Amino acid sequence: MEKLRIVFMGTPEFAVGILDTIYKNKYEIVGVITAPDKPAGRGQKIQHSAVKEYALEKNLRLLQPTNLKDETFLEELRGLNANLQVVVAFRMLPEAVWRMPKLGTFNLHASLLPEYRGAAPINWAIINGETKTGVTTFFIDDKIDTGAMILSDELAIGENESAGELHDRLMVLGSQTVVKTLAIIEKGNVTTKVQSTNEDIKTAYKLNRENCKIDFNKSGTAIHNLIRGLSPYPAAWCYFKDNDQEWAVKIYETIFEPTAHSHDAGTLISSKKELKIAAKGGFLKIVSLQFPGKKRMFTHELLNGITFSEKAKAL
Repeated sequence: MEKLRIVFMGTPEFAVGILDTIYKNKYEIVGVITAPDKPAGRGQKIQHSAVKEYALEKNLRLLQPTNLKDETFLEELRGLNANLQVVVAFRMLPEAVWRMPKLGTFNLHASLLPEYRGAAPINWAIINGETKTGVTTFFIDDKIDTGAMILSDELAIGENESAGELHDRLMVLGSQTVVKTLAIIEKGNVTTKVQSTNEDIKTAYKLNRENCKIDFNKSGTAIHNLIRGLSPYPAAWCYFKDNDQEWAVKIYETIFEPTAHSHDAGTLISSKKELKIAAKGGFLKIVSLQFPGKKRMFTHELLNGITFSEKAKAL
């Protein structure tokens, strides 16, 4: 049995949950690697990553390289004398980094690999209407999310669960899976499984403005899944058009009401307290949304200050 000396690499909140579990399980963390600080928001204030905040709080050795191939960084990394690296929601590593530790470098990915390799696995599982997902640990190789798998654990996706809710549950599950993986590696009895290369495997593409826009040619169920799969971030969006006014609107939460109707897809139907969008196969009842320059609000709050005509459409 070899005592682990771990370097942890990660950036967002999801990674913090995993790092915290490793720390609380009394594993030796000899270093933490995270993204460089960057200006964010309207004031362009310098913002630390969630992982940096945690590392500072726990007084862990911290490195923030801009270039992972830089020889100065590689020297510092070697100097930490780690025998294992754990990667969660970080960037692609050069071979000089992932090959460095004696026991290898493993990644935790928030999907049941080989399905949903890529940047946004939690979102795409919901967008595509999956009923289950999970997490997988695997040894990193020279491609993205393709390495030999160590462990995987699955969970059911709730019928109306949002990406934010699923994120939090997968963080807990992922923490448990990482600790189980560490125990296996520490005992020296790792067995791995090679990922299949089936062409039908679904991909977790990077999210952008185009693939977050609502397409009202799709079914009401597909639109509802897109909205919950992008909530709370980055959020599905569309245009609301009423007479000569047009707004780019983010929609965070809907309830899909399946029913037959004769409205054109995208027709906005409003009352004093309710706003619905006609879709193929039913209506999308909007629970919360955000207008330009406004905060996210519940529909009844919006309808206190705006009235839609019968010609209003979502585009």
